[in-house]
Amino acid sequence: MVEAKIKETNRELASRHWTRGPEHSKPVTMEQSAHHKRGVREPVNAAIKQASELLHAGQPIGLPTETVYGLAGDATNDDAVASIFELKKRPHFNPLIVHVASVEMAQTLVTLSPLALQLADRFWPGPLTMVLPRRPDCPVSLLASAGLDTLAIRIPGHPVAQALLQESGLPLAAPSANISGNISPTTATHVADQLDLPIILDGGPCTVGVESTILRVDESGVVLLRPGGVALEDVESTLGQPVETLTKPDKITAPGQMLSHYAPSKPIRLNAVGLADGEGLLAFGEPLKGAKVVANLSAASNTTEAAANLFAMMHQLDAADCTAIAVMPILTEGLGQAINDRLGRAAAPKDGKP
Repeated sequence: MVEAKIKETNRELASRHWTRGPEHSKPVTMEQSAHHKRGVREPVNAAIKQASELLHAGQPIGLPTETVYGLAGDATNDDAVASIFELKKRPHFNPLIVHVASVEMAQTLVTLSPLALQLADRFWPGPLTMVLPRRPDCPVSLLASAGLDTLAIRIPGHPVAQALLQESGLPLAAPSANISGNISPTTATHVADQLDLPIILDGGPCTVGVESTILRVDESGVVLLRPGGVALEDVESTLGQPVETLTKPDKITAPGQMLSHYAPSKPIRLNAVGLADGEGLLAFGEPLKGAKVVANLSAASNTTEAAANLFAMMHQLDAADCTAIAVMPILTEGLGQAINDRLGRAAAPKDGKP
């Protein structure tokens, strides 16, 4: 059943629009995913069982989700959670998202208000994370929530993630499977290029392509902490009311609030309307002329398509023969808010805090 779902998902994935100059096209397909890379395994039942055994033994593994690939570990095991921070070189004050199989599992960890249940009913499984009050008997490591009395939690929609959650029976802490601050991974290859893991389940390229939207939901209402794979307009439509956006947090209370994040090794220049010598271009719509290398997020100027392509194309340009990356202006509607958030953090000075 899992194998059939994965094959169906991979058949439906659109190829990435990647060109070296204006005259060549090189689509990136599932067949080019690196099963030859160390640890990468097709997500057949035996591999999922092996991944579950490793998790129960306290070892992190690479896990596909619909947003980005996660570095997953047993959220109730202090040592496993500590190893996630160590592998990622992630600051300990930056909390992790905990992934669960169902609302019922979530309710053993956090308190879901009627408002939270309304959002869960509409967006779970899917790319929405809610920051909710921890239950007094919550078994999740305090390190996963950076010592806060809240927990960031979601139910992923990817069939491989769901299969592993069901097989293991564990809540899984799973930040992006990369070195902290680097471009997020949207293929198993991206994970294997950065982290040495015992197993990376290859679920194909991520279909959403940006991290989950994060909402704080408490007695005072709903606040957007991080834009992501669920558009703010859809959240507001579900609730029937506007949602406040936290733009300058006093302290980090959720993942993705670091000022510098998601960054390639090359400099990024935003809202480019012209090109400098040697720059590669991250295009949106009709590309600017004269770029040495072009990756087009969406020729049709579609923000959903652009989000799915964002991190993969940032990886491609970072590895390409160019000295810097110029980014064309991108619409802010729909998932454009999340795209602009990621690009802004990718271009920010690397001083670490908001």
